Amino acid sequence: MSGAEYAATKYIELPVRKDSTLMDFLMTQMSGISRNKAKDLLKGHAVTVDRKLVTQFDYVLKTGMMVRVSRHKRSTELQNKYVKIIYEDKDLIVIHKAEGILSMASSPEQYSVKTVLDEYFEKRHFRCRAHVVHRLDRETSGLMMYAKNIEVEQVLEHNWHELVYDRRYVAVLCGEMEQEGGKVHSWLKDSKSFITYSSPVDNGGKEATTYYHRLKVHRGLTLAEMKLETGRKNQIRVHMKDLGLPVAGDTKYGNGCNPIGRLALHAYRLYFYHPVTKEPMEFETPFPTPFTKLFNSEER
Repeated sequence: MSGAEYAATKYIELPVRKDSTLMDFLMTQMSGISRNKAKDLLKGHAVTVDRKLVTQFDYVLKTGMMVRVSRHKRSTELQNKYVKIIYEDKDLIVIHKAEGILSMASSPEQYSVKTVLDEYFEKRHFRCRAHVVHRLDRETSGLMMYAKNIEVEQVLEHNWHELVYDRRYVAVLCGEMEQEGGKVHSWLKDSKSFITYSSPVDNGGKEATTYYHRLKVHRGLTLAEMKLETGRKNQIRVHMKDLGLPVAGDTKYGNGCNPIGRLALHAYRLYFYHPVTKEPMEFETPFPTPFTKLFNSEER
């Protein structure tokens, strides 16, 4: 494909016909592209492999995989330390949220991801606004999706459990998990002081189920994965407290353990069917380095 053909398309799909590294593949398939341009595409979140975002130039491709290259460098269109764009089309936008920013402001003076996205849309003269369809706590990082019009927001709101088929988190827990995994099922209800309480029987709150899986244990800490069957306020934080293994850095439901100076909870996977095209969309981010360093005995 020539440079002109590449520029004229929204994205291109390139089937992998023999094993290769991603950098070599891009330079071979996109004739005339420089190594620096290829690196910019990777750094700019413009390349997916089998619908998963990939940024490593030495990522190993296997025969039969599909590489998709967007002509836009997503992350360089928005320069913000809290928000990075992972994917965008006319209906929705998927972003990576850093810890320390609200998903949506509760008052005009508060800074939030929605504020950042609305300013970004306005600057690019897009006639749209960011519509919240799910949230992450201020101190939780990870993947989020926003609708770009009210029609798509309504489809997502009313069909969330049918459209979103896999959401997973990774967390550092205070204490060593003895079992390999399991689930927590309870009813969650807020008090007047906005503390979420968990009850094993129906207390008039919302039913919630969290599946958890132990990944690593080291020196009084556990690295664990959580999969949500429901998405309630503070669900993972409260359910891990129920287990006696609160999320590290949790000042609300924790026990004072704070090895990395932040809430150690990250939404790393978001799989869903596109609300308009019904196409499967699969996004993942790496586990945060501060999390994984805690379980590397050579660095302790």
